[in-house]
Amino acid sequence: MSGPVATGTVADVVGSLLAGLGVGHAFGVVGSGNFHVTNALREHGVPFCAARHEGGAATMADAFARTSGDVAVLSLHQGCGLTNALTGITEAAKSRTPLLVLAADTGGAAVRSNFRIDQDALVASVGAVPERVHSAASAVADVLRAYDTCRNQRRTVVLNLPLDVQEQPCSAPSPPPRFVEVLPGRPNAAAVAALAALIDRAERPVFIAGRGARHAGPELAALADTCGALLATSAAANGLFTGHAWNLGISGGFATDLAAELITGADLVVAWGASLTMWTTRHGALIGDDATVVQVDDTPSAIGAQRPVDLGVLGDVAGTVRDVAGVVAGGPGYRTAEIGGRIAAEGRWTQIPVPAQPADPDHIDPRTLSTALDALLPAERTVAVDSGNFMGYPSAYLSVPDAAGFCFTQGFQSIGLGLATALGAAIARPDRLAVAASGDGGFLMGISELETAVRLGIGLLVVVYDDAGYGAEFHHFEGADHGTVRFPDADLAAIAQGYGCAAATVRSEDDLDAVRKWLEGPRDRPMLVDAKVRTDEAAWWLVEAFRGH
Repeated sequence: MSGPVATGTVADVVGSLLAGLGVGHAFGVVGSGNFHVTNALREHGVPFCAARHEGGAATMADAFARTSGDVAVLSLHQGCGLTNALTGITEAAKSRTPLLVLAADTGGAAVRSNFRIDQDALVASVGAVPERVHSAASAVADVLRAYDTCRNQRRTVVLNLPLDVQEQPCSAPSPPPRFVEVLPGRPNAAAVAALAALIDRAERPVFIAGRGARHAGPELAALADTCGALLATSAAANGLFTGHAWNLGISGGFATDLAAELITGADLVVAWGASLTMWTTRHGALIGDDATVVQVDDTPSAIGAQRPVDLGVLGDVAGTVRDVAGVVAGGPGYRTAEIGGRIAAEGRWTQIPVPAQPADPDHIDPRTLSTALDALLPAERTVAVDSGNFMGYPSAYLSVPDAAGFCFTQGFQSIGLGLATALGAAIARPDRLAVAASGDGGFLMGISELETAVRLGIGLLVVVYDDAGYGAEFHHFEGADHGTVRFPDADLAAIAQGYGCAAATVRSEDDLDAVRKWLEGPRDRPMLVDAKVRTDEAAWWLVEAFRGH
């Protein structure tokens, strides 16, 4: 840890310590309770993004941490500031995002304060870790403990900062305390040998990489090349094997028919840092009855938590891959000329023709829209996807350059996070075009952050798959009264222009010329595409998903 040493108040020291620890960026909405600590962060060099709503700030911070790999900070006012951010904090906690939340809290004697709630209990209830700065004497230790949990354990931590403690006189020690990073653990040698033996015996191995394998893409691809395994990912790790000839893409509801066929045909499925949820396995249907299932994870409680496995290997994915590569014999595995040709010809959704449909001059098919956008947008992009009926189209059709190019805030399945997700990702990777894909319901829910994007001059592209309603509900509940889930068509392009965005309404491929012109530059403000999409049928992935409901 390096950086200036603060003297003054506890709030000053907290800001100084976190800056020295190297937090990447801070986000928040500033009120009286977090005013001083936020300015302390800024004074010591931590960039700060002022959002328009705490919920948006939380999701921006989450997305920044996921995309950059750095710990992000979220700064909140006490009470209502925390509750406003709670959905975003829950999403981060469920996704094991290393996010450190600085939440002001009421002083110990302020028992009648309007802001007073049990913040520790609230935070714990959504899966985040509650921590607290107890006093000036313990402030340094309290901050280091919270940061250690956040970074070394990949947890979302809420560090409560009582107002009466924040203002206490305090000094940080010199030299500042050293943060100790915990190195990942190595797997048991017997488990490595058992996994290598299973791989060597397999005739049709498939590797599914998840969030816990995002740091080990090249190593996993090399091992797969040695043993002839086909490669797939969970949605959270989409892009990890982009460009690899034997990449099947996303496993689960977003999978192509070919990917589903080949994964189901595997005699060995190895989940590398993937929890094999119902989404990744299509409620278990993608795992063949006779397949041997192995799960590699660095968290004991994750192994076998979603479904039974035949072998569990406890260890960091990268380290386990290296150890297995040292003893595996290798072979052709699942890779044949026929399968390779099929993957090349039909391995991506954009290669599958859109079925013929009755003419509709007022609406564009979401598959046609997504295919056209994929061809139009630059390859260096970050795709952020909101939740809803539409979500399979950008997830499956828009290619990404690597795992950092796909930001999928879906651990809590809340709609309304897509725009803020794209903003956080854009700040983390300004070298890439950020694309926010949303439904009209989710976009309108998070629309306040459109002003943030305009104010910061971020040239992101917001694509709204606009079906004038909550599509997941009106497709699922066929024949029911849809008065609560369908709405009058809104001119979202005009609304976005009111915020200062470039905008276009898209009803056909020809209307995408406006996007092409915006891409030519200078891209100094966001562009919103209000795509009026067809609603003839539910998305294929949604039909599959609701079978388990």
